[in-house]
Amino acid sequence: MDRMDKQEQIGRIRLMEEKMRNAVNALSALTAALDNYDEARADFRDLAAYSESADWRQDFEDDEAGKLPSVEELPRGVLSEDGIFDLLELERDLLCRMAETAGERMEETV
Repeated sequence: MDRMDKQEQIGRIRLMEEKMRNAVNALSALTAALDNYDEARADFRDLAAYSESADWRQDFEDDEAGKLPSVEELPRGVLSEDGIFDLLELERDLLCRMAETAGERMEETV
């Protein structure tokens, strides 16, 4: 192998090593994110149920009527009319994206 071929080989190995590190980091981050999401799945179900409940309606009406403590004492983004809906819609969008990405990746490995 001549000097030019050796330099190309070294460059190729360095590039592939960098790609491997990037891939390992991406999978580590994705694993952590999925673990975090799995732990929060019950929260999504609870929020969906709450947003459709009589409790949410009562809490919303009491907030509108000024019957609740100040926002500084009681944060209440959960009572915004779109807050939970937008969160659940984002979750659905991300689940679709994950399914699409998984399907594409599985096809690439076959």
